[in-house]
This record gives sequence, structure tokens and C-alpha cells, in this order.
Amino acid sequence: MKLPFLGRPLALAVLSSLIFSVSAAHADDAPKVALVMKSLANEFFRTMEDGAKAYQKEHPADFELVANGIKDETDTGNQIRIVEQMIATGAKALVIAPADSKALVPVVKKAMDAGIIVVNIDNRLDPDVLKSKGISVPFVGPDNRKGAELVGDYLARQKLKAGDQVGIIEGVPTTTNAQQRTAGFKDAMEAAQMKVVSVQSGNWEIDKGNAVAASMLNEYPGLKALLAGNDSMALGAVSAVRAAGKTGQVQVVGYDNINAIKPMLKDGRVLATLDQAASQQAVFGIQAALKMLKGEKPAVDADNVIQTPVELVTQ
Repeated sequence: MKLPFLGRPLALAVLSSLIFSVSAAHADDAPKVALVMKSLANEFFRTMEDGAKAYQKEHPADFELVANGIKDETDTGNQIRIVEQMIATGAKALVIAPADSKALVPVVKKAMDAGIIVVNIDNRLDPDVLKSKGISVPFVGPDNRKGAELVGDYLARQKLKAGDQVGIIEGVPTTTNAQQRTAGFKDAMEAAQMKVVSVQSGNWEIDKGNAVAASMLNEYPGLKALLAGNDSMALGAVSAVRAAGKTGQVQVVGYDNINAIKPMLKDGRVLATLDQAASQQAVFGIQAALKMLKGEKPAVDADNVIQTPVELVTQ
């Protein structure tokens, strides 16, 4: 039946209202996914958050995103409180980059006991502690040891000779990714017959990285390179090298490929870094969580890992 002209606007209005109501209801049904990161003072995690928000905007009907971060890389207590808040406010999935590989396990178990899907990104929760709690959490992230080894190999081939002294500026030592990156740097240095004279924690932060680098340069005047576990600490190391009057004499490498490091790669203040797709790290985790919410199993390997890509970045 053909509606008279005056009836058409009314019909269209009713139809639009119905479509809006269905859409709104669908949006209300979208599961809340909590993204809990480490320090948002670190450019890497701001980039991660931006990538997650962009992905949610592209898939607004699939999930609601709530993103949180802590004030610094060691603020474990506050990260635990954020997870507890997400449990209380009805999150259906938790995608977490834990500040500590062991300390976050109990609250992760609490979330799982509440029926929340949990996916681990960036820094792996300790598998032994997870096992002791009787839980299994998939890890979505890169092979940090392999990535650091790529950076170290390039440094050794390009700028060092056997027997040269090097120092490693490590991230928070209770985190798995810090441990794995240090191991990767050591693998590369051992293979090239370099001498690792010092390994000290810079807590992933610029200022602490600067202080550690300055201390190493003072204690070991013959130092030829500083291998930093992330680019924030590499930025601090660059400043320490400059202050010591050793620009060009002491090489600096990092890990993450944040924007702040790119000009330093171009002019040689930083020799190399490692890109681990910061903008996609959380997205990979969210995609795995959404699959699990549908009752699907993510494509993990035998070690319960979904490995994401890494790429060496040089001048």
C-alpha cells in the first residue's frame, strides 16, 4: 500500500525511532572491556591507549572500552585498586599490562573468580604463580628476548669489537619483560664476546635511566655502549652521555620505537630500537578477549601465548 504524502514523514519518524531504539539497546548490550595499563607518563602506553580507542570507534557495537593507567611504572598498589574497581563496575573482560608479574596475579584471580575474561598483554604474568593459583591466562605480546637480541646484535656488528665494555639499563626487575629484554641483550653481547660490566634498573623511567647511565659512565670510563630496556630509559641515557661529554663515543640503544626517540635515531644519538607495534598491542589483546567472550578459543601456542610482531628500527 502506498502511503499518502502526509503519512510518509510520520512513518519515517517511527521507523527512525525504532532503528535508534534497537541500536541503543545493542550498544547497551556491548560488553565492557577494561584496558588496564602501566604508566601513562610513558609514551608507549599513551600510544597503546590511542590505538585501543581508535579500534573501539571503528567497532562501537562490539564493545565498550574503559581505559586506565597508573602514575608510574612501580605503582603496583594503584593498579591493583583499578582492577578491583573494574570488577566492581561490571567489566566483562580485562586486558591488562601488569606493573608486576607476580603481585597482580591475586587480583587477576579475583577477576576470573567473578566471571571476568582476562587477557594479559605487554608484560607477562608469571606462569608459575598463575599455576599456583590454579588459573591460566593467555599472553598476547612479543618475544621480548628475541627483540632485545636483535637490537644487541645490530649494536655489536655496527659499533663494537670483542672485549668492549657495555652496561645494561634494565626495566623494573620484577617484570617478566624486563628480565627477558636483559636476557636478550646478554645473549647478543655474549655471542659477540662483549663484557657486560653492569646491569642496573632504571624502572622504565627517563630520570632513573639518566641517573643509572650517569653512574655507569662514571664507574666505567671505558664503557662503549648502554643498552636500555625501553626508549624512556634510552632518552635518559642519551642525556647522561651528553653530560659526560661522550656523545659519539658511547652508543645508546633502546626498545619500543616511541616518537620521542625518532629524531635521535636520525642524528645518531641512538643507534637502534625495537618496534613492537605499540598502537596495536592492546588491540591484539582486545580481539582475543572478544573471541573468548563469544566462547571461542584464541589461537595460542603450546605455551598459551599469541605472539605479536617485532621489528628492528635503525637510522
